[in-house]
Amino acid sequence: MSIMRRDVLRIRGYAIEKPSDYPSLRNSLTHKITTRVDEDDELFIGYGLMPNPMPFTMQDNYALEESELEFPSIVLENEFLEAVFLPMLGGRLWSLYDKKAKRDLVTRNPVFKPGNFAVRNAWVAGGIEWNIGRRGHDARTSSPLFAARLALPDGTPVLRLYEFCRDRAATYQMEFFLPDGEKFLFARMRIVNPNEYTVPMYHFSNTAVTECADMRIVTPAYTTFANAYVNDSEHALTKLPLPFSEGFDATRPTNFWSCKDHFFNIPAQERKFEGAIYGDGYGLIQCSTDRLRGRKLFVWGQCAGGRHWQRRLTSPEAPDYLEIQAGLGKTQMECIPMPPKTAWEWVEAYGPIRTNPDDIFGDWEHAIATVASELEKELPRARLDRMLAETRDCVARQPGELLFRGSGWGALDRELRKHTGAPQLPAYLDYGTCDGENADFLRLLRTGSFGEKNPDEPPSGYMIQEEWFDLIRKAAAGPDAENYYTLYHLALNYYCRNDFERAEQYLRRSLALRKSRWALHALANVFRVTGRLKEGAALFRELVRDYGTDLSLVKEAFKNFSEAGAYAEALEAYHGLPDASKVPLVRFFYAEALAHSGNLAEAEDILLADGGIEVPDIREGENSTSAVYLYIQKEKARRLGKILRDDEIEIPFSMDLRMTVPDPRRKQQ
Repeated sequence: MSIMRRDVLRIRGYAIEKPSDYPSLRNSLTHKITTRVDEDDELFIGYGLMPNPMPFTMQDNYALEESELEFPSIVLENEFLEAVFLPMLGGRLWSLYDKKAKRDLVTRNPVFKPGNFAVRNAWVAGGIEWNIGRRGHDARTSSPLFAARLALPDGTPVLRLYEFCRDRAATYQMEFFLPDGEKFLFARMRIVNPNEYTVPMYHFSNTAVTECADMRIVTPAYTTFANAYVNDSEHALTKLPLPFSEGFDATRPTNFWSCKDHFFNIPAQERKFEGAIYGDGYGLIQCSTDRLRGRKLFVWGQCAGGRHWQRRLTSPEAPDYLEIQAGLGKTQMECIPMPPKTAWEWVEAYGPIRTNPDDIFGDWEHAIATVASELEKELPRARLDRMLAETRDCVARQPGELLFRGSGWGALDRELRKHTGAPQLPAYLDYGTCDGENADFLRLLRTGSFGEKNPDEPPSGYMIQEEWFDLIRKAAAGPDAENYYTLYHLALNYYCRNDFERAEQYLRRSLALRKSRWALHALANVFRVTGRLKEGAALFRELVRDYGTDLSLVKEAFKNFSEAGAYAEALEAYHGLPDASKVPLVRFFYAEALAHSGNLAEAEDILLADGGIEVPDIREGENSTSAVYLYIQKEKARRLGKILRDDEIEIPFSMDLRMTVPDPRRKQQ
């Protein structure tokens, strides 16, 4: 029978530790996107992209020592499949196991190794995650979601995972069920924009599957939007034919030398599916109703940097992985305008597919027809459409039995809507009560003032939503005109609207009333984004001198020293730090400062000690490690009267995280 049970996932790994107390004012995702597409492709490139992770703080601290970790799990199981969900980790599906074939359908990571990939930094590879609201790995991917139990009319258990989407002041819910006799896990999705205004909306589901040479990705598309990682601050999107793009078959994942995204351009009338099929004809198929129109392939590539990222995110003996993805938009470079008072719904299905490999690994059109035919036999398109309609009233709009609690931000938004008279959130979703994370804003809502706040005490949270901006402005113009804390929050709201002049004005007023590290931190970021890098570095130096035990602050300061070329400040700050704050990221930036200060040998020793420095929280797409190594080698050569080009220097594997490099295999051809 179909069952739902609670369990515990025990796994070796590196715990995610205390989030930062500071607002996240740095842009964690590139915004420069160039395109070469057709005029009738109607892509919303750049629409709805956000300049920084606000209102969230960063989850940028991980344990440096491996330990045994435990995560509460919820398991759905029938005679064909077993699905393990982790509500405390963004509702991630950790594993999906085919009991008949005795094979994992998605990558089951054998370790828990966070990396700097998500909106808030901490992210782990493997399984399936659902990213909602804004571009990127979800801000809640390493945080708890609400979980509730429901049932279909026939008694089949349903797991609901849901939260309040702070990015868009919207709600989202995901209902999972695995009925008796079904070979597919079903995921019923519902996003509600309850507001009286349009919001940009984003959704992409990311599924990790094992990568090998003997496999093909099959989806009903003949053109693709290929994304190239030009550098760590620019992407380039180009429309190309399928299957042969860029001189090779782009549906064979190991053909890629560098990291690559392919957003498959599925015609509107075609069924929306994507399969990862292996050499024996077996594979995973993901399909959906038509609302979810985008499909994507992500590969790390076969170059040293790609292989390094693979090992960094999993164990040395684990197989490589790739991701097949599905989204509301055709690409991940866009959000879609979601009308006021609207619900968007769709059903996704994940399950095994078996085909004759001769039909898959030859002609592309025949491969598509084969997978489409097999999928239609196993799960007819019309049946999935009926399932979406039939479960709306009996499941999607019904209350559930609460199993796990998420954040208090949904409860706070209910209070806000009572205050403003705005349409309420769906009543069937239980968001509990407000909590300590939003205590300051609850007080503002109820009294019109933030009240007195000790500058030594961290802010309870941050909000940049338009309704909260209005309340903060009213407080600053009234009872809180001389309140340093209110002026600080007002400055943050201007900062997130790119009004840096007024942000600086209110931060200086806040500091004149009462000095706080929070306002100094924000002012340093104003200096940074307005090009006054040395002034920003000086403020960060002051902060590190006084708060050198705060790891989040120290890491951000050393990033700023690097960007500003403030190497003397970096060296001085490093020597004043307690040993516990000299974590790998900070040691790396110290080595960079040494190198640019002429101490090449000492810098190289730090970078290459013990097989090479391991920096777990270097950002995806950064080339800083290889750039420093190249600088050291070229500078050593210069001192000997020689000139070295980058391509003449062999970068050690430990230092090579480059995601885009020339393919030597193509040169040979």
